[in-house]
Amino acid sequence: MSMINSLRAAVRTNRRRGAAGVYDVASDDAGSAVVDCAVYQHGKRKGETCSPREAVRRVKAEKQLPEGVGSFSWIGLHEPTEAEFEGIAQRFGLHPLAVEDAVHAHQRPKVERYDDVLFAVFKTIRYVEHDQLTPTSEVVETGELMVFAGPDFVITVRHGGHGSLQELRHRLEADADEAGLLAKGPAAVLHAIADHVVDNYLLVAERLQNDVDEIEYGVFSAKGGRSSDVGRVYQLKREVLEFKRAVVPLLRPMQQLSEPLQRLVDPDIQKYFRDVADHLARVAEQVHGFDELLNSLLQANLAQVSVAQNEDMRKITAWAAIFAVPTMITGVYGMNFEYMPELHHKYGYPMVLGAIALICVGMYRGFRRNGWL
Repeated sequence: MSMINSLRAAVRTNRRRGAAGVYDVASDDAGSAVVDCAVYQHGKRKGETCSPREAVRRVKAEKQLPEGVGSFSWIGLHEPTEAEFEGIAQRFGLHPLAVEDAVHAHQRPKVERYDDVLFAVFKTIRYVEHDQLTPTSEVVETGELMVFAGPDFVITVRHGGHGSLQELRHRLEADADEAGLLAKGPAAVLHAIADHVVDNYLLVAERLQNDVDEIEYGVFSAKGGRSSDVGRVYQLKREVLEFKRAVVPLLRPMQQLSEPLQRLVDPDIQKYFRDVADHLARVAEQVHGFDELLNSLLQANLAQVSVAQNEDMRKITAWAAIFAVPTMITGVYGMNFEYMPELHHKYGYPMVLGAIALICVGMYRGFRRNGWL
């Protein structure tokens, strides 16, 4: 909390100094947490990787020039500590609440506005390859990606072992001209990141479809309720729920970024956000469908288990009834009475055995005819 308190004081000081004063804070850089840091002007990368402090200095210097309009810095961080992020937060005047979310992670996906800065939280999803789905299989792995998009800066904070933005950054830099997305400023970078995350959602949803199909085939196969599909269905349902928590909360924020009332996003970029919102809505529908189908499969599998148990009980009952006949007859003839039917008859023993066999065969055929055996 000490970092948050110091940031609150720094933000209040920066606001009193005005916009220019934000760049005058001299704090240590994030060090090893910085993955990449560069300055962009008119969609082109200016120079090589630099420190956040140097990036701020370059943007400030270029803004003094007529051709420097549209310059911004993009700083990428991976799991920074409080100490590593404190300098950057003070230098850019980031809101302490957003900084706390970015450092500690485990946040709900959202998009919030702090003055002229947009703060977005995305859940990154990676499909975990597996040869066979088991009751303990990990199907999706989640991470977090936070984005600060200000007037002349973009700061990305990534948590987790996947979801790297290096490939996306290189792709945007390859399209380095005045018509490219980078030329449209930080809001365009925010869109590119959102589009990148949602595209990964689409890929994961396609792979999950195969797992759901496999589970559905297993539940309705000839094994019926005798397979161990209950655990597999429940595990996949938990993984789909994790996916759902990443997708559904983003629906409304993406729609808001595409609305005309959102003044921090250029109208040209809002059109792109509408496309992202459409893709996200499609993923949300797929995930909702997976959840509903898995609920039905779980209920169907439990019903099959009950039916299988009933069939087993009928078979056990039928065999018990058949074996009860010889048990009863031999039990009667085992009593120590002198005057019993056929007790001293020459063929009494084979006659009783034959009667037992006939009764048992008749009962067996009756149970088979009625589907009990």
